[in-house]
Amino acid sequence: MKDKPKKTGPLALIVDDEVAICTSLSGVLEDEGWRCVSAHSGRQGMIEYKANPPDIVFLDVWMPGMDGIEVLQSLKEMRDDIPVVIMSGHATIETAVKATKLGAFDFLEKPLSLDKILPMIAQARVMKERREKGGLPLKRHDLIGDSPAMQQIKKQIKVVAPRNAWVLITGENGTGKEVVAMNVHASSSRAAKPFIALNCAAIPENLIESELFGHVKGAFTGATGTQRGKFELAHEGTLFLDEIGDMALKTQAKILRVLQERQLERLGDDETIAVDVRVIAATNKDLAEGIRDGSFREDLFYRLNVVPFHLPPLRERAEDVCDLIRHFLAAMTVELKEPEKSVSPEAMEHLMAYSWPGNVRELRNLVERLCIMVPGEVIQVEDLPEQLTSAAAREDSRAANAAGMGASTLKEAKSDFERAYILDKLQENAWNVSKTAEAIGIERSNLHRKLRAYNIDPKRLKE
Repeated sequence: MKDKPKKTGPLALIVDDEVAICTSLSGVLEDEGWRCVSAHSGRQGMIEYKANPPDIVFLDVWMPGMDGIEVLQSLKEMRDDIPVVIMSGHATIETAVKATKLGAFDFLEKPLSLDKILPMIAQARVMKERREKGGLPLKRHDLIGDSPAMQQIKKQIKVVAPRNAWVLITGENGTGKEVVAMNVHASSSRAAKPFIALNCAAIPENLIESELFGHVKGAFTGATGTQRGKFELAHEGTLFLDEIGDMALKTQAKILRVLQERQLERLGDDETIAVDVRVIAATNKDLAEGIRDGSFREDLFYRLNVVPFHLPPLRERAEDVCDLIRHFLAAMTVELKEPEKSVSPEAMEHLMAYSWPGNVRELRNLVERLCIMVPGEVIQVEDLPEQLTSAAAREDSRAANAAGMGASTLKEAKSDFERAYILDKLQENAWNVSKTAEAIGIERSNLHRKLRAYNIDPKRLKE
């Protein structure tokens, strides 16, 4: 009798005291080509981990005896590069922050969602391949926020990333265009290959062609040796061209040729080099206007704009501010090795009401400054800069939000106004839904429907 062939494929360890969770999750993973081992307690999970180190761990938080946080801490002490996904049906913000600080790869809420599991295991598979090739583990660049706009961006990434199409990302400065590009790359089949970024606005016009295409010794004054350009460095990976709207027309023409022919010549050389690169471009400019005034090539626009992404400014997704602040606080605690800080409800009100003209970048910089400068564990209103706390600034922000900035239709403007009005009244009534409904003269059940429609969670915002 012949022995059954051994199963191949990456290994997943599932640690959960609920047998049904282990069984259902194993079925999903095995359908995707994974081998699975289950453990029904923290201690058993540690034994299985030591016996056969997995490529990903799915770990429940609430288990009798040794809980998930204790297991996570022990696993990371043994080996830091294995992704550990925390699962919980009753998690708190504090639990999520603690897990993040300890190095959790991601956080899953029960009941588990197939749409969230599949990208995780795809990325874990890529990380396994990189480890086997001696590469560095992938750095995670999380897209924070659960507003309708961010949910749509995340869905778009899942659809577009595996398909190798070129992408054009538009949005104001500081909205996170490069983070979106990194996520597209990390979720693609090119994730194990280089991600090369170039800010087209930061390179002088006389040097950008050398940066893009490379040069040989003697190609120009100062070219003392041969240098590969960004296209070559990104071969089989992704090239991110930021602020492409600032690129000179001459360089645009050469970029277009490389995109069409998939080959290039270094400056000063006549040798043709083949390149296989996925291009993701980004801009804060209106390229349609650039085409009209002659500053941007129409043929390059259509070549790049295969899949358009638009990142809305932070003032149009104010519900993400709380999540972003908590994420940055947790990250700064690790980066700066400072004690963990929180934000008082009163200070959070001011942060929520501000219009953030510098978008996510401005918010992150402020959180970093507060982590360094505030001596206490809680950030209070008096710790915030004046532009966030002055009455004039607050009224300006309210007016901007209420006016429906960025709305393209009357319907959108009305929705923006109603959402901003409800948020304002919730803040005035200490996030109490019953009091707010009474104050604005509608039924409590009607207000709850509006809160669901606008993705407003008063309990989360109050924390």
